[in-house]
Amino acid sequence: MPETPKPKSVTYADAGVDISSGDRAKERIKFLAQKTFNRNVLGGIGGFGALFRLDLQKFKSPILVSSADGVGTKLKIAFELDLHQTVGHDLVNHCVNDIAVQGATPLFFLDYLASGKLDPQVIEDVISGLAEGCKANGCALIGGETAQMPGFYTDGEYDLAGFIVGAVDREKMITGQDIKPGEVLIGFPSTGLHTNGYSLARKLFFEVAGYKPTQYVTPIKDKAGAALMKTHKSYLHVIQKLVTAGLTTGMAHITGGGITENLPRILPKGTAAQIELGSWPVLPVFEHLRELGQVSQDEMMRTFNMGIGLIAAIPAAKFTRAKNLLDRAEEKFHVIGRTIKADHKRVQYT
Repeated sequence: MPETPKPKSVTYADAGVDISSGDRAKERIKFLAQKTFNRNVLGGIGGFGALFRLDLQKFKSPILVSSADGVGTKLKIAFELDLHQTVGHDLVNHCVNDIAVQGATPLFFLDYLASGKLDPQVIEDVISGLAEGCKANGCALIGGETAQMPGFYTDGEYDLAGFIVGAVDREKMITGQDIKPGEVLIGFPSTGLHTNGYSLARKLFFEVAGYKPTQYVTPIKDKAGAALMKTHKSYLHVIQKLVTAGLTTGMAHITGGGITENLPRILPKGTAAQIELGSWPVLPVFEHLRELGQVSQDEMMRTFNMGIGLIAAIPAAKFTRAKNLLDRAEEKFHVIGRTIKADHKRVQYT
């Protein structure tokens, strides 16, 4: 009798997960992450949990401040352009800004990167951006998760999220609760959309207007994809200058929801914000998006940052000092409004 052939042994690779390729990528990730380490990082990449020593000489009464975020559908443009070096930097800067506006110093960062089929070069490009962003912000990239999930993500696509932890001394926390009516609101320029509003922007550029990502668009004096891929700006250094000098009572990172929804988050009861439209130059990319979709003013203001990525409240008596400090540091800013007495926390546009 002929022998019955033995069934083929099925491996994880047959299911679409290449463990060996993943291991090689992780070795490269370790190298990139270690370049961000400082003396407070204990151990290396690869443990079940990342270890970080809180410097109690620097923080006498520490409060830990944490945040988590993603890059959103900006990733879709990265896939189209095969440009993966900047999205990691976007992610770090976004998370850094979120905790810095509360006076926190970034300590460490972790990432989550999931894809269908793991491409080692793409993974390295993304992690390189994360490492560069962490290094620039004085933050250690101490761990994360790189997951292969075939059948869940389309080949050539991935998702990216980040988690940051920082610290601030209790007496130096900036919460906005000390904001009073009559304070000056100053806005710091954004580089573009940063990491918000991309679902609408992609619809207007690539469906309504029919642009290709590599197409030059005259009204914005840039290629469509390049304009949308400009890196999310870190405001850490200017924030630290204002906080150290004791010049701000509250700061808002203008992300999803625009000025309309983010500024009220720091306003105490009994105050509102009055913002003067036209007090800062709106970037051409936003004007063009508005024209393409005949988008209403209200919709624009609660979807995009409109050229302002950070708003700081400055007591009127300290404004001259703040202006001098920012001028000396060559930090560009615009006076965009004031806080006023009101029954409801909201933004009024004038």
